[in-house]
Amino acid sequence: MGGQQDPHRDLHSEQGALRDEHPGRASDPIIKVHDVAWVEFEKPDLKRAEVFAQAFGFTASARTPDELQLRGTDPGSPCVVIRRGPRSRFVGSAFRAADDTDVLRLAEATGRKVAKLPESLGGITVDLTDPSGFEVRVVSGTHQLPALPEQKPLTFNFGHDTVRLNAGQRPPREPVKVQRIGHVVLQSTRFRAALDWYLHHLGLIVSDFQYFDGQRERGPVMAFMRCDRGSTPADHHTVAMNLGPSNRYVHTAYQVADLDSLAAGGQYLLERGYQRSWGIGRHIDGSQIFDYWRDPDGFLVEHFSDGDLFDCTLEPGWGPMRKSRLHQWGPPPSKDFLGVKPGRESLRELRSLVSTLREDDNEFDLHAARGLLRVGTT
Repeated sequence: MGGQQDPHRDLHSEQGALRDEHPGRASDPIIKVHDVAWVEFEKPDLKRAEVFAQAFGFTASARTPDELQLRGTDPGSPCVVIRRGPRSRFVGSAFRAADDTDVLRLAEATGRKVAKLPESLGGITVDLTDPSGFEVRVVSGTHQLPALPEQKPLTFNFGHDTVRLNAGQRPPREPVKVQRIGHVVLQSTRFRAALDWYLHHLGLIVSDFQYFDGQRERGPVMAFMRCDRGSTPADHHTVAMNLGPSNRYVHTAYQVADLDSLAAGGQYLLERGYQRSWGIGRHIDGSQIFDYWRDPDGFLVEHFSDGDLFDCTLEPGWGPMRKSRLHQWGPPPSKDFLGVKPGRESLRELRSLVSTLREDDNEFDLHAARGLLRVGTT
C-alpha cells in the first residue's frame, strides 16, 4: 500500500477561489430562472426517436406528424421537444422563469420581443442566443401536465439497519421511469463570454469551477452552474459548460428514482440493442450515480440519481480538470464518452480543433489545446 497513491487526491474542489478569481455569480443579474424546462431537437425520424424514448423511460405527452413531446412522471412541462427536420441537431434549451414579469424584464433588457409559445406548450417566451450560438428560451405560464405514477424506490436493509423482513428484492427488468430533466451540458469556443452571459442573463451561480492542470492563472475552463433559488436548494448544476474546439451539445441528464431502477432500466436498453456509452458509476462534481447512453441519432443522454443539492450560500469550488476527476467509482471513462472513439464525431472534433486554432474570435488557443489533450492522460 505504501507505493500506491489515491487517484482522487486533490481532485475534490471543496477548496475555494484564490484572490481575484472569478466569483461565480453576477453582481446584478437581470432575472433568476428557477429551472431548466426542456431541451429542443430536430430529427428526421420521429418514430425511431419515440421508440428509443420509451425504452429510455419517457412518455409521449403530445404527438403530431411533425412534433413529439416527451415527459417524465413529475408534473410540469415536457422534458424534450423534438420537431421533424432534415437532419438531426440540437436546437437549444428552455428555462423556466419565476413568472411573466421576469420574461418581460428580460425581453426589455435584451431588446427582444415576447412571443406566445405554440398552443401545445402554452405560455410565453423570450428567445435569445448565447455567445456560443445556442438558442435559449426563457418561458413562463406553460401548460402544467399532471403527475404520472412514479417508480417507487426499493426498501433497503443498510448494514444492521434492517427494515425489510421475509421479502426478497426483485426489481423488474423494464424501462426506468424518467422523473424530470436535470441538466444540459454544452461545449463552447467562447467559454468565458458564455459563462458570464448565463450568470448575468439567467442569474445562474457556479457550484464548481475546473481549470487546466498548470494553467489556473489563465482562469476556469469548465463551470457547473445551478439555479439561484435563495434558501431553496437546487441541483448542483442545471447547465454545465466547458471550453473546447467547437460549439456543440455534449449531453442532457434525466433523473430517475434510484440505483436499482437505473440499472434494471439499463439492462432493458441493452437487451434491445442500444449502446451504453459509459456507466454505471458515481460522479465527483455533483455526486450523481450515472449511466450514459447513445440514442439512435448519436446524441448522448444520461440517467442519474442521488445528486447534490445546494442553496445560494455555497461558494464555488475549484479543482483541476482531469479524466480521473469524472468519477468516484465505476468503470473508467470510455472513448465514446470522451469523444475520442474513432468515428465521425471524433474526426469532426479534430477538424474543429485545427480550424478553431486558426481563428481569432474564440478563447481556444494553443495553451487550451495542450491543456485539453493533457486531461485525457491524468
